[in-house]
Amino acid sequence: MTRTDLALDILQQALLVAWQLSIPILLAMLVVGIVVSLIQALTHLQDPTLTFVPKILAVAMAMLLLMPLLLGWATDFTREMIQASSTALGGG
Repeated sequence: MTRTDLALDILQQALLVAWQLSIPILLAMLVVGIVVSLIQALTHLQDPTLTFVPKILAVAMAMLLLMPLLLGWATDFTREMIQASSTALGGG
């Protein structure tokens, strides 16, 4: 495997992990945003803080609840990259 192939493989894995780490948080924001928008449409309330505060709380809760899973994914990726770099540099 050439260095270019190795670099592209590492970049592809990094982008996949970044996507994997961000999707749960973005989905929480999306769901809360849709629910709050429906409530605002039904009640005719258009206060901007009604969308901001619930989204922040949803992101905080999602991060707290999913932290072990997200850290596991990040740790696995880091471990794989350290092993791949030592193999690529001839260390084992």
